[in-house]
Amino acid sequence: MTQDELKRKTAEAALEYIKGVPIVGVGTGSTVNHFIDFLVDMRSSIDGAVSSSETTTARLKEVGIPVIDLNSVGEIEVYVDGADEVNPLKQMIKGGGGALTREKIVAAASKTFVCIVDASKEVDALGDYPLPIEVIPMARSYVAREMVKMGGRPVWREDYFTDNGNEIIDIHNLDIREPIAMEKTINNIPGVVSVGIFAERPADIVLIGSENGIISK
Repeated sequence: MTQDELKRKTAEAALEYIKGVPIVGVGTGSTVNHFIDFLVDMRSSIDGAVSSSETTTARLKEVGIPVIDLNSVGEIEVYVDGADEVNPLKQMIKGGGGALTREKIVAAASKTFVCIVDASKEVDALGDYPLPIEVIPMARSYVAREMVKMGGRPVWREDYFTDNGNEIIDIHNLDIREPIAMEKTINNIPGVVSVGIFAERPADIVLIGSENGIISK
């Protein structure tokens, strides 16, 4: 089974968690795109979706699913999104697609966070995947220098701007032994909008697509 087929199977498994849910939080990325494809068949049973990115918003509208502003809803019952890495504590690195800040907001506003990944995203410890940090443009070099002090190698994601009009630096070779502490430390650096460590608010459920079927954790 190809990686894309595993992603599709995992996305399909997430449908079990949104039965009877009127407004669904929808993340961003290749696995989520499969989830949106499956969501089309459930259009009649949901009122709409809260989107984590402009790309996802466009895709949802394209298939006829109403997009609802987060400010117009209360708590979201279920949020479905992928991850770049996920550890046994259901903590994640996210932001490879650049939507980390909005993803973190929707995750925080959701009662249940269902993470959908293929087996290649499972890790014992976070940090092999470069850690994205969304920064206010004028602070990019300053934040990068601070990350060097922490042992990382920052790389500017050139010619890329987030949906919020900010920039991203990707931090390589960072030792993330204590994800919650590091998340707090980086978020407190002036100029950081959001860091792609999702540890203070981890996933509640992780669905992993493997050759042996869907593993739920």
